[in-house]
Formats: sequence, C-alpha cells, structure tokens
Amino acid sequence: MSDAPAMTRITGCRSCGGTHLAPVLSLGETPLANALVAPDRLEEPEPRFPLELVFCLDCTLLQLTVSVRPDLMFSDYPYFSSVSESFTAAARALAARLVEARGLGPGSQVVEIASNDGYLLQGYQALGVPVLGIDPAQNVAKAAIAKGVPTRVAFFGRDLADALAAEGIAADVIHANNVLAHVPDLNGVVAGMKRLLKPDGVCVIEVPYARDFIEKCEFDTIYHEHLCYFSASALAALFARHGLVLADVEHTPFHGGTLRAVAAHEGALPSPAARDLLEEERRLGMTEEPYHSGFAARVERLAATLSKTLRDLKAGGARIAAYGASAKGATLLNHAGLGADVLDFIADRSPAKQGLHGPGTKLPIVPPERLLEAMPDYTLLLTWNFAEEIMAQQAAYRDAGGRFVVPVPEVRIV
Repeated sequence: MSDAPAMTRITGCRSCGGTHLAPVLSLGETPLANALVAPDRLEEPEPRFPLELVFCLDCTLLQLTVSVRPDLMFSDYPYFSSVSESFTAAARALAARLVEARGLGPGSQVVEIASNDGYLLQGYQALGVPVLGIDPAQNVAKAAIAKGVPTRVAFFGRDLADALAAEGIAADVIHANNVLAHVPDLNGVVAGMKRLLKPDGVCVIEVPYARDFIEKCEFDTIYHEHLCYFSASALAALFARHGLVLADVEHTPFHGGTLRAVAAHEGALPSPAARDLLEEERRLGMTEEPYHSGFAARVERLAATLSKTLRDLKAGGARIAAYGASAKGATLLNHAGLGADVLDFIADRSPAKQGLHGPGTKLPIVPPERLLEAMPDYTLLLTWNFAEEIMAQQAAYRDAGGRFVVPVPEVRIV
C-alpha cells in the first residue's frame, strides 16, 4: 500500500498550471463512486472526499479541486465495457472505420490506453491488426488477456511511453477512450502519447463534452475518477503544449455527450469540423466564466425535483428500485439523498457488481431478473445514457406494468 496521502488538493490548473480557478459547483464530501461495498464491510465507515468543480479562466478546462490517489480507485475496477452491447458494437464499427481509412494491416500497431477488458482492441484483432492494451486495473486486464488481447498492467505516462519506445513499439493509432478525464497528470499522458506516436499516426481521444455536461445538467457524471470535463478549446490548448494539434473532432451521443478528438503531430491541418467547433464554443461563450455560473442552481433544482418525485411516489404506496450500479448513479443517489428509505435495490447486468452494495447508500446490487421477480412499480434509471438499450432489454418488465424514471436532463416517467 502506498504511503502517499489518500487525497491531494490542486494549487493550479491540471492542464496549464494557471491559478485563476473559478468555483462552479460543490457536491460536498462523497464516497468514491465505484467503491462498491462487500456484505461483510457494511458496518465499516467509508472514506469520503470533497467533490468540487472549478473552471480555469486561463485555458477553459473544467476540473475537480482534489485528486484521490489512483490506486485507491483503479487497482480493482468494477466497470467492464463489454457489458453494454451498444457500446461494444460502436467500438467494432470505429475499429473497422479506422482500419479502412488509415490502411492498417499486419504491419501496423494500435495501442489503447485504459483498454479495459479489450472490448475495442478485439475489433482490430479481428481485422488482422496487432494491438497492445494498457490498463492499471488487474482484474479487467486479466479479462482482456483471457480473450487474447495483449495487455500491460500499468498507468500510462512519459516513463511507460519511453519504455515501450525502447522496445521498438510505435503506434499508428493510439486510443484513449474516457481516460484523459481520469488522470491527475494530464501533461504526462499527452507527452507519452506524443512520444509513442508514429510521424503520420493519430491519437483518437474520447472525453466527456463540457457543453452537454453543462447544458443538460449532467451533474451525476461528476465523481472523483472524472477529474476533468473537456471542451474542444481546452483540448486544443492541451495538445498544443505538447506539439500536437486538434486535427479533427466528432460529437457522439455516448455517456450523455462525448467528443471524439483526433490529435496529430504539429503541422497537420485541422479539419473544417475542428475549426467550426472551436469557433462555435467561442460564440456560445463556453470559454468564459458566465457560461458556467448558473450550473449549481440548476443542479440543486434537478436533485430536489427527483427526490420529491420519488418520495411522493413512495408515500403513495409505490415500490421503487433502481437500475445501473454506475458511478454516475452513486453521485446522483448520494447528492439527492436517496437510499434504502426510498429504493429497494439496484439491478445491474455486471456479475462483478452483483452481491455488493452501493457506496454511501448501501443498497444491495442484484441481477436484472429481480425486476420481474419483485415487480417494483417504478425503477430509477441511473444509467440513463443507455436508456434505449436498457428499456429494450427490460421489455418484459415494462409489459408487466413497470415504469422507468429517467432523471437527466429532466425528471420524466416512461
């Protein structure tokens, strides 16, 4: 176990180092969102850490004020990307698209940072492209290796990039899906990507998009693992610091709104899409403090509305459960004060989570089949970003009269 402190507070921006950090929102002190609780530890106190969001006036990055020690969050990670069928299908399609567009083949190399259980790299392997996954979580790396996906158990940064380069590894494509948001050393990771990238290679980087986050009131995507919330403007500034350019960008619907950014070595020409999005962000005011100033009040209204809606249903005799033992669900439930007094259980498809309990709420996590067995009148959909997929999977529950409560961007019953 590390002797380092469990938490450190930033003194400057995680990207540019600037000290002009404007407060945006505080959710108080909360438990780690993925620190699911084993049945024999229910009586033990849970560590809690401040969850505060600030906006850098110098480089426009939204970020948390504290960093929890990474090994406390990622050494044994309960999230397996392959659980979502739509997510894995999209990953296969992306791999096929890049193989064709960049002419990848047996002599190429694709590297993924935070490769999870190999869900993306398997798509490249199926097309005959060599791959290497890098992930700090031993349990998900083990799952990837069992599928035949070569995976290093490590945190990625400058040092690992140097070591891989010394082994002769150079990447045609580097994937980093929802990883930049998770790393305390942003500059170290981007410098490592620059080091490992072939002269004509590209980095394909997916990050939660700050516009969706703010405008759709997606406050539940704030948790200690998500240290940063990116705009194209913040990404462009980060890349430029390391001799990379924002060469292209695409807005996708995953996780409530994601930017898929393509970074290339300095000298590459930005696409019209990249130029247009940077200009649109300036026009909307996303690079200025006032754009973010009303977020906290809207968050409190949404949390209060959700709590009142569910408590009114409960008071009327309804039985209520939740679906999706996600990190965003932990933030939502803890901030809205929703626990065992309102909800009976949380259903989740992941066997790695079943039998455990939600952080803070201590709600039991059970297989989805429990919805049909128990038939709660309402089910709070914590994984609202996969609403269509989940409601299709739970058609029998809905046909039997069960209804879902979707909390974001506004509370609605479907």
